[in-house]
Amino acid sequence: MRDTLIHVERAEGVSLQAQIRERLVSAILAGQFRAGAAMPSTRAMAQRLGVSRNTVMLAYQAMADDGWLAARERSGFYVSQTPPETAAAAEPDAGHAARRPDWAARFHVAPTAQRNIVKPADWRKYPYPFLYGQLDSDLFPLAAWRDCMRQSMARKSFDAWTDDRFAEDDPMLVEQIRQRLLPRRGITARPDEVLVTLGAQNALYLIAQLLVGRETPVAIENPGYADARNILGLASDRVTPIPVDAEGLVVDRLPRAPSLAFVTPSHQSPTSVTMSVARRHALLDWAEAHDGLVIEDDYEFEFNYRGQPTPALKSMDRSDRVIYVGSLSKSLMPGLRMGFIVGPAEFVAEARALRRLMLRHPPGNNQRAVALFLALGAHDALIGRLHRSFAGRWEAMHGALDAHLPGWSQGAVFGGTCFWVRGPEGMDAADLAAEARAEGVLIEPGGVLFADPGPDGEARPTNFFRMAFSSIAEARIPEGVERLALAARRIGAL
Repeated sequence: MRDTLIHVERAEGVSLQAQIRERLVSAILAGQFRAGAAMPSTRAMAQRLGVSRNTVMLAYQAMADDGWLAARERSGFYVSQTPPETAAAAEPDAGHAARRPDWAARFHVAPTAQRNIVKPADWRKYPYPFLYGQLDSDLFPLAAWRDCMRQSMARKSFDAWTDDRFAEDDPMLVEQIRQRLLPRRGITARPDEVLVTLGAQNALYLIAQLLVGRETPVAIENPGYADARNILGLASDRVTPIPVDAEGLVVDRLPRAPSLAFVTPSHQSPTSVTMSVARRHALLDWAEAHDGLVIEDDYEFEFNYRGQPTPALKSMDRSDRVIYVGSLSKSLMPGLRMGFIVGPAEFVAEARALRRLMLRHPPGNNQRAVALFLALGAHDALIGRLHRSFAGRWEAMHGALDAHLPGWSQGAVFGGTCFWVRGPEGMDAADLAAEARAEGVLIEPGGVLFADPGPDGEARPTNFFRMAFSSIAEARIPEGVERLALAARRIGAL
């Protein structure tokens, strides 16, 4: 509190005492002064503000009379443990309010108006969190990660991440991506064709800023990745949802004009279907015939533990029309925010220059720690452990859904970390999610993953939802699904 800065204006037209009171009440309401904390002495506050001690004393006493402060004999003033419930005292005077800008009119885009995936921040408190994108911390090799962090702090690596690299990435991390990650997807790339990003979303934002204008036709999967839809929707007024079937994106529905298409071919988000080889060739043929570009989001490339490995779409690209987006969030930790782009050198150069304007480069210490984690084989060991664990969880989820919600699940042959579930027509998955939450079960209603309106003008379906198993122990899955079925019965869906 002693470092909190407030100020008063002698020519403001409001008494100094009233100004001190207003500033302090505003600070209390904003949480800058916690309940029970000692206020600066009247002498110290008077010296800080350049006013008389008596002025501060009168302001403190008025705040005590109103219940904002509590006076203690021979001790001073303290923030009240039970301040008044009204915030009227913190409201600015009418003269100031009239001078505030019209913020709504100033915004050129309004991201808060978009439909987004919302997850409870306290999800770990729930016994059955079937939430996508979170990782069971018990599976993470904390000791190995700690060792990599320690090595990154050693003198040998210190300069690699403490220097300002401006727009450059850690060369060790770029080399590990090229040597360890990309070959598994059938991709070869030069160093100037790789850019490290703060996760896949940062990559998508860079791509949208460089390649998408207000009149650029953009095709997205429907249902699909909500954040990709929102990012591309901020850049273009011509975003078209394209339906997805058992073979992935329906290429025949793509625009017959220079366009950009966003796809998740290896493990379609959220339906989990894998795009067939024939459909992949058709998509590449479309791009070449119509001067189109394809963004490939390979968000779960590490988790093909059930089917045969499928090469990335980028590995089949012969005309530099595919920009590949990869992420380590699903295998390392979501909070690390580490991803990468692989694309033509010309594109990567522009993306690097744009990234420099935004954040220069992802934090160097994280880049070096991840590079060491890959180089020392810790990531390979982690993937093996995750495969074994997720294979068991997949079987448990598949069996439980068949037993308690027969005919609802659409499990992937690929593997992955989630199931796409379709309830009966007329069911509202949001109602089911609310009812299940009372049972300690968290699921994700799928409505937010559909475009509005759909490809043929249809309304968004309400009976789909997603259930992931990456953040829940295998032993808890059957009971969690059983409790979900109980909730479904209560709302009349079973």
